[in-house]
Amino acid sequence: MGKDFEKNVFEHIENKANMNTNDIFKIADSVKNADFSDEKTVRQLVRRLAKMANKPLPKEKEDQIVEMVTKQNVPMDMNTLQNMFKN
Repeated sequence: MGKDFEKNVFEHIENKANMNTNDIFKIADSVKNADFSDEKTVRQLVRRLAKMANKPLPKEKEDQIVEMVTKQNVPMDMNTLQNMFKN
């Protein structure tokens, strides 16, 4: 991925989720050796991110995100990701 893509992702997250880049990097650092095929690990991360963003996350949406991540079926285009996280 290019630097422009990364910059756009971080700007999008900061604007939409009210999270700053430092918080994002702290989370990334804490899970860099995480097993993303493990449902418990992914679920904890998803809940932590939702809490940090101060966004409610319905159980159905949490389940959908966890399943996508654990099955390595995460879309990489911004429109699909944005739609996925809308409530």
